[in-house]
Amino acid sequence: MSREQLVVQRARKSFQTGKTKPLEYRIHQLKSLLRFISERRRDIAEAVKKDLGKSENGTELFETLGLEGEIKLAMEKVAEWAAPRPVEKNLLTISDEVYVQPEPLGVVLIIGAWNYPWAVTLQPLVGAIAAGNAAVIKPSEVSSHSAKVMEDLLPQYLDKDLYPVVTGGVSETQELLRQRFDHVFYTGSSSVGKLVMEAAARHLTPVTLELGGKSPCYIDKNCDITVACRRITWGKFVNCGQTCIAPDFILCEPSIQSKVVEEIKKCIKEFYTETPETFEDYGRIINQRHFKRLMGLMEGSTVAVGGDSDESQCYIAPTVLKDVTGESKVMTEEIFGPLLPIITVSGVDEAIQFINEREKPLVIYVFSHDNKLIKRVIAETSSGALLANDCLVHFTVAALPFGGVGNSGMGSYHGRHSFNQLSHLRSCLIKQLKMEGVNSMRYPPHTDKKLGWARFFLLKQVNVGRLQRMALLAALAGLAAFVVQVKELKYTGPVHRGIKGFALVSLMFCFTRL
Repeated sequence: MSREQLVVQRARKSFQTGKTKPLEYRIHQLKSLLRFISERRRDIAEAVKKDLGKSENGTELFETLGLEGEIKLAMEKVAEWAAPRPVEKNLLTISDEVYVQPEPLGVVLIIGAWNYPWAVTLQPLVGAIAAGNAAVIKPSEVSSHSAKVMEDLLPQYLDKDLYPVVTGGVSETQELLRQRFDHVFYTGSSSVGKLVMEAAARHLTPVTLELGGKSPCYIDKNCDITVACRRITWGKFVNCGQTCIAPDFILCEPSIQSKVVEEIKKCIKEFYTETPETFEDYGRIINQRHFKRLMGLMEGSTVAVGGDSDESQCYIAPTVLKDVTGESKVMTEEIFGPLLPIITVSGVDEAIQFINEREKPLVIYVFSHDNKLIKRVIAETSSGALLANDCLVHFTVAALPFGGVGNSGMGSYHGRHSFNQLSHLRSCLIKQLKMEGVNSMRYPPHTDKKLGWARFFLLKQVNVGRLQRMALLAALAGLAAFVVQVKELKYTGPVHRGIKGFALVSLMFCFTRL
């Protein structure tokens, strides 16, 4: 029996004890995870520095800060998320208890990515814990220092059986995927996502695939190009361009291409100085394999800004490529690095056509003052998300589901969406052994009269909340009539004044309920 098989069996056996179901236990584990991030902040930062050359401030901003917010939100809201959710009834079930009850799926496999080795690995874990699951955590072997810290330190804070960390490369991941899980959550490339889905299908295991793709960025010629380029520069070159939701390429009209290049050049100098190679907050490519891949993507394109590189340091300067076409080498795959191609189009019509002729991206960016233009792009394209006039920041909104569509992924997470994604939303109906006369309409023999009544009772939806409001409204009307009657009384003694006061208080109560 392999190590991976033993780990999964141990997690399932521990889950089957019911240990994770009480909310108090889930909150305790979330508190421990929060304590891990707080107490081991330095270890996390040092590991990310070794993996990606990221500064301590950069690690806190893009890795641990969002995690802390996600954990605190889950701790605050888990009781609400896990509570039964009443639903609308039909007339046949109006006297019954009908609701949706979230329940844990079981044992979840979380396969993390190397570009943000903590955020994209532990954020799904927050949802798994909140939903009451066990989870096997597989950090990416590419970010090896972060994986080692996770393996060594996380078990000191979380239940070792329920939330084990399994490290290793391709063979270990393949062995994990041979095991039966109740859900697989994978973050990474589309090519590997297909293999994960294929492996999960053998056990009919549902999957969440957080993939990537070539996220386009359209700049309207009439927008504030200076501000637009400032925000695009930040979004593109954060983490050395190794961000799944980074703008992959720019679409703009030929008349503004030179202006866009010049403004981005200014912003690169402002953000990273004239020598990004020595600037603390500009990172490195993860390894030499990806360095060579990126250098190969530049072939055949004109470098407008940057282009400097140092293979020994896995360094590539922030680079802008101009006069790129849809057939250029840099447009054949997701860039995932500090290269920003500019493709010229005649306007928004051609931009929309260009986007729709390719796979659905993880996000579409639009920069424009024209709200109608933005709404048109929303209406005529499809993507995991659309963000107008900024980059990346939709990731920080816990209320928005984060995920792709088509080739950019399936399923979503963040906040309540993580909880729902990693729960089974169980339909529950509790009926009483009464009113058999009404139920008899569904039993044979069937008659036209029976079918008519069945149609009425089954198809008529009942909004119980609306019925309650109508009942309160009726009570309000009755109280109003009562107050009118009391006012007409000639007596003004304390008893009648008390009746008037009671009536007014009752009216106020009804108003607040409405």
